[in-house]
Amino acid sequence: MQGVSLNARDMTVDIDAGCQWGHVYGKLIDGRHDGLIINGGRCPTVGVSGFMLGGGLGPFTRSFGMGCDTMMEATVVTADGKLVTVGEKDDPQSKEGRLFWALRGAGGGNFGVMVKMKLKVQKLKNRHGMVVAGRHQWFPEGGLDNNEFMKTMNDFYLTDWPKNTTVDSTWICDLRDKGNLDGVRFTISFDGSKGEYDRLIDKHIANDSLKVQFKRRVLPEKSTRFLYETLVNQWMEETERAYPTNKTYELYSSFVFTNNDKATIEKVTAEIRDLMAEFRELFKGEKVNFLVTWIHAGGRATEFEPTQTAYFWRQAVFHTYVTIEWVDKWMELDMRKFLGKIKKRLRPHSLGGKAAFINFPDRDFPLRTHEAMYFGDNRDELRRVKEMWDPKNFFKWDQGVKLPQTASQDRNAAEGEDGVDDEGRTDSVAGEQWDYFKPKDVIEELDELADMGF
Repeated sequence: MQGVSLNARDMTVDIDAGCQWGHVYGKLIDGRHDGLIINGGRCPTVGVSGFMLGGGLGPFTRSFGMGCDTMMEATVVTADGKLVTVGEKDDPQSKEGRLFWALRGAGGGNFGVMVKMKLKVQKLKNRHGMVVAGRHQWFPEGGLDNNEFMKTMNDFYLTDWPKNTTVDSTWICDLRDKGNLDGVRFTISFDGSKGEYDRLIDKHIANDSLKVQFKRRVLPEKSTRFLYETLVNQWMEETERAYPTNKTYELYSSFVFTNNDKATIEKVTAEIRDLMAEFRELFKGEKVNFLVTWIHAGGRATEFEPTQTAYFWRQAVFHTYVTIEWVDKWMELDMRKFLGKIKKRLRPHSLGGKAAFINFPDRDFPLRTHEAMYFGDNRDELRRVKEMWDPKNFFKWDQGVKLPQTASQDRNAAEGEDGVDDEGRTDSVAGEQWDYFKPKDVIEELDELADMGF
């Protein structure tokens, strides 16, 4: 299920649901289709289906909307075993039209098995098919507890950047090497010319040294090279997490911020600064890492009404996810407690005091609240669509869309940080990773071979 069929004349692409974005981008690269963009993920290893069904944030979301906004059709196997194709041509009030609505932002694991989709191919603004892109890591003198640093970051997040500009940023507190300093990594994608980009940076970045690096650390390049090489290099740390050689344990949580309130942004950045100082003090000498990644959204994605698709948080300008990583498995309780502290301090500032992004899932959300956190006010309609297409709840998982008749039976979440019993869940991550490799099965197979004389 890894077929990709590109129709450059009609500006559409048909994608099998087993594809990763690398398979899809390969069609543009091999055909040298510079200037054409399929509105997909930052990391080539990301699965196309999960990305699209959850909404989908890409390097060109600000230019073209969420990934799901470019979906034209979806083919799914439903709970009754039927192969059904739904799309933008269906009446929005019909059963098929409502399923298509639900698949764009809340489709993962809820309504059927995606097998194929059709997307609209986009055209870049730059007439030469160029993208200005790069990456810069900033480790300010004096660390994060520096007035100039905080002012620069607050101004950056409060800036109303043009829609053709995407600048992601990751705050880094890495204790795995004694020489590591706290800082920020910026990842840049700009649909325009280098001259336009430089003038934009001169206008919006006041810090002189950062301004120089923002202009020096980017290159104008063909969009095919951007897809083939630059995205991989920009997001190598994220990609490496998927490798079997990755020996770290991880926990995540996500938040959704807008930037129309200066006081909120300043409060959030101050909390992150203080939390990183606490993390460095608490876990001095440990092999741990604390990252806060601000994925730049907004732009065209905000032009849709929250009810136009199942993806609800249309006000979002930043989808921010927190990552805690550790190496020693017996540190899980400490890591869980610290993540609980982060959530307690940042969640009140997320949209509606609750918003989270389903593509950056938090496995520990209370079962009674996850629908509101992921789907906002769309959750009731999603339950009705669930009842239409999966009345026996064949597709079910802990953080799935519930049937209307069972939603009132939600069990209360356990008490603890952000509604989670941290003590009760200690070692669950390490245990699940061990179960994944199924050592018991391997031993049984070895025993069988021994019995046969091998």
